[in-house]
Amino acid sequence: MSHLRNQSVPNTKNMDSKIKTLNEKLQKAYIGGGEVRIKKQHAKKKLTARERINYLMDEGSFEEIGTLVTHRTKDFGMEKQKFYGDGVITGYGTVDGRLVYVFAQDFTVFGGSLSETHAEKICKILDMAVNVGAPLIGLNDSGGARIQEGVRSLGGYADIFYRNVQASGVIPQISAIMGPCAGGAVYSPAMTDFTIMVQDTSYMFVTGPNVVKTVTNEEVTSEELGGATTHSAKSGVAHKTSANDVECLEDVKTLLSYLPQSNREKPSDLTYNLNDEIRDSLSSIVPDNPNKPYDMQEVIKGIIDKDTFYEIHKDYAENIIVGFARLGGKSIGIIANQPMFLAGVLDVKSSKKAARFVRFCDCFNIPMLVLEDVPGFLPGTDQEWNGIIVNGAKLLYAFSEATVPRVTVITRKAYGGAYDVMNSKHIGADMNFAWPSAEIAVMGAKGAAEIIFKRDIKSADDPEAKWKEKEAEYANLFANPYSAAERGFIDEVILPEDTRRKLLKAFSMLENKQVNKPKRKHGNIPL
Repeated sequence: MSHLRNQSVPNTKNMDSKIKTLNEKLQKAYIGGGEVRIKKQHAKKKLTARERINYLMDEGSFEEIGTLVTHRTKDFGMEKQKFYGDGVITGYGTVDGRLVYVFAQDFTVFGGSLSETHAEKICKILDMAVNVGAPLIGLNDSGGARIQEGVRSLGGYADIFYRNVQASGVIPQISAIMGPCAGGAVYSPAMTDFTIMVQDTSYMFVTGPNVVKTVTNEEVTSEELGGATTHSAKSGVAHKTSANDVECLEDVKTLLSYLPQSNREKPSDLTYNLNDEIRDSLSSIVPDNPNKPYDMQEVIKGIIDKDTFYEIHKDYAENIIVGFARLGGKSIGIIANQPMFLAGVLDVKSSKKAARFVRFCDCFNIPMLVLEDVPGFLPGTDQEWNGIIVNGAKLLYAFSEATVPRVTVITRKAYGGAYDVMNSKHIGADMNFAWPSAEIAVMGAKGAAEIIFKRDIKSADDPEAKWKEKEAEYANLFANPYSAAERGFIDEVILPEDTRRKLLKAFSMLENKQVNKPKRKHGNIPL
């Protein structure tokens, strides 16, 4: 018996030694590329990968996976340079009490470059996120592929891309670009749902300024080529721009608050106590003159729960507004024409911007509110040559495919094909309201009169007066919502001040909407 007892007593000295070894390895992992490189990161006004994760996640909730992973490369003396974690921190934890998976590339280790093992770590948590059903947050800060690994690094990127695609529409994927993101690395964020960039410290491009200079002879800085301002206003690659690392991580948290965990769930409701919900401010927003602009942001403000609008793609295609808000404590997506910019017309950029947003809302069971004031599609060679036909079709397609609750309010103009596209009854909208100021027609009265009454105008003693007379005649017939209401295309003509109350009721009624769609592999139109 004594022999057995002696065997069960642990060798304390041996165990202490093993614990010491473990702690030493963990300590090395926690400092990444070392204090000198950490100081350089701070000097660039950037947090380290570990600091970013600690800020993003609820205190004490983060559990790291793959802390002691190292690369397996022996070329170019790489076997002598090994860092625990291999340039990326991966794991899971909670954000505001919700399970989230996260990776943060560590620029202090080989410039955050992606190796075979680095990619394996990211793929592992992506697979977990899909299987469990929880969002994936990527904090990108990387110089690109690890050149010393050649095709193994490229293969690692492709492994990530493949998983981004498989996860698309299954779990929310958010990419925060918090440093460089170059070469093949840019295609992973491009296939996630939202990309947030940091002003002055982040950039994205397929090929850098030096290669651009060599190939096209263009002189351009990194910032001009692929900085946050460029991608938020010109290319539309960035959905949001943040002033610094902390603001970027706060943006990630805010965005998450409107989203569900996966496509199997709906976004969480906030507690809300209903009142009379009349908003008098809405009654005086639309001007009497139909050609005068007004700010659709004021309409949004007058409808939603106070201070809940979170705009997406703010600086890109400003003629359409998209973003998340709360209505009676429930998360909704808003798509709205903006009369203040290009009269609110649809064009190539606004169609793509809105289509992608509609698609996202539909993926993740977020009801959609469409606020419509659209005079049509933007004419011109630039639009036609850049594919307004196929790009406008993307928005039409996205709305037509959507099965979530969809409600439209026409505040003023609903002209031409744009009337159809902006969530009309004909393409599957559930409820379509119009204000008394709504004009639903093929085109504006002036242009329509010119075409319909061309002969009468031409043969008149006073063509200008005749034109005005016929314009008034057409306007009397079509510059109102009643012809559409008579046909059931408009469910109800409502007073502006009643809009919020009507929407609260409509969305509540539609809450359990279900649509059974024909089985198919996929549609082809979006591409």
